[in-house]
Amino acid sequence: MSELISLERIEEIAQQYGYWAVFLGILLENVGLPIPGETVTLAGGFLAGSDQLNYWIVLGDAILGATLGGNLGYWAGRSGGWPMLVGIGRIFRVQESQLLSLKNQFSQNAAKAVFLGRFVALLRVFASPLAGIAEMPYSKFMLYNTLGAIAWASVMVTLSYFAGQIVPLEKLVEWASRFALLTLLIVAAWIVVPIWLESRKAKEVAVENQPVKDQVVEGQ
Repeated sequence: MSELISLERIEEIAQQYGYWAVFLGILLENVGLPIPGETVTLAGGFLAGSDQLNYWIVLGDAILGATLGGNLGYWAGRSGGWPMLVGIGRIFRVQESQLLSLKNQFSQNAAKAVFLGRFVALLRVFASPLAGIAEMPYSKFMLYNTLGAIAWASVMVTLSYFAGQIVPLEKLVEWASRFALLTLLIVAAWIVVPIWLESRKAKEVAVENQPVKDQVVEGQ
């Protein structure tokens, strides 16, 4: 999304709308919309570092926007996310049983996904809706969603506030994007590899059992 909206334009929006840009940007991203909320937040911290905005208000906006956006995303996923996910799966020929397997795997790691997902590209957008789809207990979601929002906002705003005084905003965004992409690849491998191993094991078991079935048929 940040490729569709230039960094210069994002910085202009942050300068023009100030705290509202930070609040709404990260809120909409956490609802599940592909809005460059992280880039807007970095721009807000960068502007605070140059005394154009107040550091504490930018930090509060980022925390509040991330927390509220996460809640909206959670309830959106819980109210109608599963049927929509199944429908999307059919388009891409993903069986419902495979989606159920992914849902169960996410449920087992939902707390980590909600808390750490804010630092991962794409997962930051989909973690809250997925938590709703997985029917993660709301009280537990609230705890990890709030803690994750505080941790993520503190790192992003503080990083851009201090580092932005000696490093261009473009470089900060590039570093953040690379880190988010790296963590995405790690998470993808963590999810895909076990599924691939399980599928491979199931095929091996099927092959091993095939001769036994053939012998039974011949014996009859």
